Amino acid sequence: MIMLGLVLMAIGKVVQASSFSYGQLVAGRFIAGFGNGFNTAAVPAWQAESTRAHRRGTMLMVSSGACIAFGVALAYWITFAFAWLAPSSASWRVATAFQIVPAMLAFIMILFLPESPRWLILTGREEGALTVLSALSDTTPEDEEVRQEFLQIKDAILEMARGGFSSAFSMNEYRFLHRTILAFMLQVMQQWTGINIFTQYLALMFNTQTGYTPWVARLLAGCSATELFLASFVTVIGIDRFWGRRALSMFGAVGMSISLIILTVMSYVDNSSTHIVMVVFIFVYNTFFAIGWQGMSWLWAVELTPLAIRGPTNALSTAGNWLSNFIVVLIAPIAFHHIGYRTYIIFAVINAAIVPVIYLFYVSQDHDFLLPRQILTNC
Repeated sequence: MIMLGLVLMAIGKVVQASSFSYGQLVAGRFIAGFGNGFNTAAVPAWQAESTRAHRRGTMLMVSSGACIAFGVALAYWITFAFAWLAPSSASWRVATAFQIVPAMLAFIMILFLPESPRWLILTGREEGALTVLSALSDTTPEDEEVRQEFLQIKDAILEMARGGFSSAFSMNEYRFLHRTILAFMLQVMQQWTGINIFTQYLALMFNTQTGYTPWVARLLAGCSATELFLASFVTVIGIDRFWGRRALSMFGAVGMSISLIILTVMSYVDNSSTHIVMVVFIFVYNTFFAIGWQGMSWLWAVELTPLAIRGPTNALSTAGNWLSNFIVVLIAPIAFHHIGYRTYIIFAVINAAIVPVIYLFYVSQDHDFLLPRQILTNC
């Protein structure tokens, strides 16, 4: 699934980079986005199923947190570098085509990576599952702990594999529908924090809202994206050692809401001094997002769902993430054009509303509400 997604992404980027019309650019974007959807739906589940429970939080925070933030930072610095070629079309063609490089590197790497042991058991490839489990534990298939882990996973799969896509909407003893809604809403809330206003339009905002020249705006955007990447390591280090999912999510939402309120006030006053404060609090906003939400929704959405509905629920929640991403990115420039600084108020209120939602509907410990068999399934 991931390899197919990477191939589609590469094809889409070729179409985009060679575009000589708006329609061709949109078509390339659609193809690449289709492939990216495959990847974002499959990768978190695959990683969760190939990682021991006590390390899952750290690993998914590296991949869905730090690595995504690194990609954003890299994109801004590449944009900064090639923008000097403007007005030549190479300023955007090369930057677009460069995205093929990491896609192909990932494709080659996946050739050497193992399948999910849970998926291998589910499809009847038990010897392959034992081989993968022993490799992940750096031991042999005959090891007693590996055998025990294999039997535990198999027992859980036999019990839970009765479900399908429709099971994600059923209300049985495991409350699948509730889990699906919780996972879906996590991904929706992540995007409605307003993060893609900043990651998509950073340079434009620094240019139009704070009056910096285009090259300074692009430089600040690259620095801000880099700061987002560095801040994401706070959660990588502490997610499994010091803090729970719920506490970090509420902490991030509160911090983002306060940052957006300050941005609203500074944008309303609108002078050279407040412009500096706005730049600072865009950086602060990114910090709170990186700590509380950058990888959290991807991790928590996977952990909320047992194996029986992990595939369809993860696909649905990922779709919710990208749909919300699309809406936010679409309405942001329209909102800034018509209501100006008041756009920040919308997202400040949404972030404030996220706090009680997390407090009331998401449990304090990840597995508090799971039955013993479900704990086994998720582990």
